[in-house]
Amino acid sequence: MIIAIDGPSGAGKGTVARGVAAKLGYTHIDTGAMYRAVAWKALRDGIDLNDEDAVWKLTRDAQLLVKDGVVRIDGHDVANAIRTPEIDAAAASVARQPRVREVLVDEQRRLGSSANIVMEGRDIGTVVFPGADVKIYLDASPEERARRRAQDPAHSAGRGGAAVHDITTAIRARDHSDRTRATSPLTAAADAMVIDTTELSIEEVIDRILALVASNGDPSA
Repeated sequence: MIIAIDGPSGAGKGTVARGVAAKLGYTHIDTGAMYRAVAWKALRDGIDLNDEDAVWKLTRDAQLLVKDGVVRIDGHDVANAIRTPEIDAAAASVARQPRVREVLVDEQRRLGSSANIVMEGRDIGTVVFPGADVKIYLDASPEERARRRAQDPAHSAGRGGAAVHDITTAIRARDHSDRTRATSPLTAAADAMVIDTTELSIEEVIDRILALVASNGDPSA
């Protein structure tokens, strides 16, 4: 079974996807971490993020492992290093590049072909697995998403007391970038269950998804 969870930054995808995967005993794949890892490696190697040919070659040649919380690229454990404001911005640039997306989507499909998975991202239900068994689109108000990010030390590092205001601005910019990119723009699949998480607890969201999974034939839900 493939469970696709999409949505913008700060909507709760990561926490919810990990929770659903843990409840079901499924593999959890964070596709956003793939783009972040590529961005991290590009910055580390001094590659201009606007040099699409160079970024594509890096992505094509990289040894990338993203699975159940593990994030490694070319032997480097970057699970923590990629959760910073700098990488947030760099990943948005990388994610707009069609050839990079092509390489990473192929890898995501390969991962999804061999196991029961919960895969989170921005185009899982629309592009990567349009035939996913269960499709979820999580959303929340920009202000609530910013508040959540401000409480995460990795994402709010260095922003000081203006964290929520600054992060709200950054989130709106990332939303615009994701929703207007030419390749795989962020949007809810027509057959996805849309859940506004603004006023919901993590457990309430997880329970809704597990109920949907159960109705789609997974007895473990």
